[in-house]
Amino acid sequence: MPESLQEVFAKNSREQNAVVKTEIPRVSTDEILRLMQNASLKELGKKALEIKRKLHPDNLTTFVVDRNINYTNICWVDCKFCAFKRRINEEGTYILSFDEIDKKIEELLAIGGTQILFQGGVHPSLKIEWYEDLVRHITKKYPQITIHGFSAIEINYIAKISKISISEVLQRLQKCGLASIPGAGAEILSDRVRDVIAPKKLDSDEWIEVHKEAHKLGIKSTATMMFGSVESDEDIVEHWERIRNLQDATNGFRAFILWSFQPAFTPLQKEIPTLHKASSNRYLRLLACSRIFLDNFQNIQSSWVTQGSYIGQLALLFGANDLGSTMMEENVVAAAGARNSMNQQEMISLIRDVGEFPAKRDTAYNILERF
Repeated sequence: MPESLQEVFAKNSREQNAVVKTEIPRVSTDEILRLMQNASLKELGKKALEIKRKLHPDNLTTFVVDRNINYTNICWVDCKFCAFKRRINEEGTYILSFDEIDKKIEELLAIGGTQILFQGGVHPSLKIEWYEDLVRHITKKYPQITIHGFSAIEINYIAKISKISISEVLQRLQKCGLASIPGAGAEILSDRVRDVIAPKKLDSDEWIEVHKEAHKLGIKSTATMMFGSVESDEDIVEHWERIRNLQDATNGFRAFILWSFQPAFTPLQKEIPTLHKASSNRYLRLLACSRIFLDNFQNIQSSWVTQGSYIGQLALLFGANDLGSTMMEENVVAAAGARNSMNQQEMISLIRDVGEFPAKRDTAYNILERF
């Protein structure tokens, strides 16, 4: 018999990333807005670090060894903040063959990788059967690899073009081996912002719906935020409130990841030439505020990919407890000019330098190895 929603949510609440046993004071939207706009960076860092220490008293900082595989760069959505996508008839378009994907996975396995972050452009004609064949192929050939894949916009569009429900898309991919889904495509969960930067993309309610449906099926996910485009402080707080509310209902998010808009080579920068990459100060302020506000999220990732390794390290003192991925391959952010890289030993050294204990984890935040 399939589990009821109540049984699924009860199971989720028992997972190791549940935070109900740790008392973190709940901060209102008005209070976090006040802190964001008025508190000093030092004060925010202190508050965020205190909360992190309560949630992670063992002083472990984790990371995962994975590879970001973008199976296609063909996309019809035309997000104005994206320098990676190509229209279907443009030069340089691709869909990776299964053999090409296999080679990338084997290179990952050779360095001890455990996960692939699998996503692409929103291809206008690929239907559910293509994705089923792909996930089934990887699962059968590489059962030791966890597939963390397909953003909300991909799942939403697969449902539409295949004329099935979002729930059916998720169930069919889960049956083939999909383990969890990333938070990509959230950007800012404010339709005022989305109408400017990605008018063809799914709206805020639809993004929430995909993750809610995934959580109902026991498929965990992550939540992300891309800041630094045209959003206001109030839009940022609206985003945090929406994901905190869903986490209250489902406990289905494993982590929150904050990253900054990379304007270089994007259509949005051409429209608004005054747009510049957000400062490190702004990143650390928002990171600390996210740790303070998202009391029901166990894990906050540092975005060293967009910030560089040393700000990524400093983020560990502003609430982050996870350095994310060693990122063997990254194409989307790199297309906008951010080409930071780090290997496992560099991560271990950065973590030790701030007095914490490094540990390699899997997708579910189970500790695989301590260093």
